Amino acid sequence: METEKEAQELEEPPGCSHTQPPHPWEAIPITSWRDWRWQLAHRLSGVEELGKVVRLTSEEVEGLSAPGRFRVEVTPYFASLMDPDDPACPIRRQVIPTRDELAPYNAEMADSLAEDSHSPVPGLVHRYPDRVLMLVTTQCASYCRYCTRSRLVGNPAAQFGRKTYDAQIEYIAHTPQIRDVLLSGGDPLTLPQSVLEDILRRLRAIDHVEVVRIGTRVPIFLPMRITPELTGMLRKYHPLWINVHTNHPKEITPEVRQALAQLADAGIPLGNQSVLLAGVNDCPNVMKDLVHALVKNRVRPYYIYQCDMVQGAGHFRTPVSVGTEIIESLRGHTSGFAVPTFVIDAPHGGGKIPVMPNYLLSQSLDHVVVRNYQGFITAYAQPDTYDRHDPSRCPSCLRGLPSGKQESQSVAALLSGKQPAIRLAEEVGTHPAIRTTMLEANMVVPSGTNGHSR
Repeated sequence: METEKEAQELEEPPGCSHTQPPHPWEAIPITSWRDWRWQLAHRLSGVEELGKVVRLTSEEVEGLSAPGRFRVEVTPYFASLMDPDDPACPIRRQVIPTRDELAPYNAEMADSLAEDSHSPVPGLVHRYPDRVLMLVTTQCASYCRYCTRSRLVGNPAAQFGRKTYDAQIEYIAHTPQIRDVLLSGGDPLTLPQSVLEDILRRLRAIDHVEVVRIGTRVPIFLPMRITPELTGMLRKYHPLWINVHTNHPKEITPEVRQALAQLADAGIPLGNQSVLLAGVNDCPNVMKDLVHALVKNRVRPYYIYQCDMVQGAGHFRTPVSVGTEIIESLRGHTSGFAVPTFVIDAPHGGGKIPVMPNYLLSQSLDHVVVRNYQGFITAYAQPDTYDRHDPSRCPSCLRGLPSGKQESQSVAALLSGKQPAIRLAEEVGTHPAIRTTMLEANMVVPSGTNGHSR
């Protein structure tokens, strides 16, 4: 049973004073502390700076001192949430490297999701038929040690600009299947507001783009960036969705709650994506506390990701069974809308694959056998008669694909009878670089495949 002190620490982490900045920033005016520009200008990056905030271990010093390591920068605000005496602090583990980051492990990859192989133009990932990922910056407010895009993120020389945006938006405008655009990076909310607005305005001018989403950790790393001016701009481009990224309930501070409230009050639906991290949130009770804190702040838990097989993140990986156990501890034990989907973002570009506990135990023509969260097993009787859905009389089915377009292959297409088989070498809708990947893997690449058609 948690003590009163533990409950208070969970509700009010260190560094959340509203009258004076925390140690070692006591001499800083509170107006500066609350200024997001000051926070970005005074981020911590080395042994000397971080050593003034926490008592660094020899493992952390080695990680911080390693040549060629992934970029380290932590906002003073987020650094103030770290426990100075506990190297296992879940806030601290996410942003301060250790020597474990330097150790290679089996199966690690620089581009574990094969995003570069699904990129028809620089910075645009087109993996799914109707949506694209648009990378708009390589910069973040702070840098996560398990970053999927560490090959790219944090590199000032790899910054995107107007020329990149033009090519990305031209591709989207000329690909009518795309109805959903996700802005990511880096963190889009670190862009100058005028640049971000120009991107949103240009996307909104494309008729077939129905939804724009932003993936961001700024409300967590830099909550003071969420201002009335920013939310006032964002609300002009609805329907606009935002997914934030939190991994531990201690990240939900009063400042973060205020930032989330401003976004929600601007009519922006909010979701959350967490990464399952060893020593941070690989605990059913921690995850339950997190999802409860999120829904209290009008944020819908969306995904829990299995940690990607990216270089430098081996010490954060858990067995997949840890994630399914967490879902088992949530389903039925809390509100359904508070239960995220646990996914593996498949290596080599397979996309997100749900990995959930099995509730369907068996089935026949007459019954299905299912179980609930308590282990209660029952049989559900199949209907005696069923008038099957007739696609030939369904307006939604008849709309189908534009003339001359080939449907992207999928298991759903097999079930509908539109495809007889899935031929992995004929993946439709990726750009020609995927053909190189197939050749390198000794896969058969068919001739005459149009890498951009869907």
